[in-house]
Amino acid sequence: MYYFFKDCLGFENGGSIPEKHSCKGEDVTPTLKWDEPPKETVTFALIMEDPDAPGGTFLHWVIYNIPADTRELKDVATLQKNLENGAIQGENDFNRIGYNGPCPPEGEEHRYFFRLYALKKKLPPESANSIEEFYGALNGFVIERSEYMGKFRK
Repeated sequence: MYYFFKDCLGFENGGSIPEKHSCKGEDVTPTLKWDEPPKETVTFALIMEDPDAPGGTFLHWVIYNIPADTRELKDVATLQKNLENGAIQGENDFNRIGYNGPCPPEGEEHRYFFRLYALKKKLPPESANSIEEFYGALNGFVIERSEYMGKFRK
């Protein structure tokens, strides 16, 4: 695994996600930054998952076809499917388009994984109707991936 994630402003890798990025706060996307990806990168895809959810892995955010020259995601419009830069947001397990932050059951600490993929091809427009569909669409197109994890407890 190639680690090209540079930073997640507001919390360290493995640290606590600030409340403002959760259902207890403003529920806004964290700012994610990354370094130069492999040269052959055409686009990026990002997924945020909670593997500690009671019903199994829970999808909080999926965004793909992020332009290859992008090095930061900041203040992403959470209800918009098609973004101005050409990126596409899929539906999360809250049945909403875009980002919905951490919201574990009271008292439980969960881990939230941000996985960024450098891809050699754009994904078809409807590639993220489920976690399984998203990972299936990535099959054969991943050049490198990077991971950043934060924790949250209500």
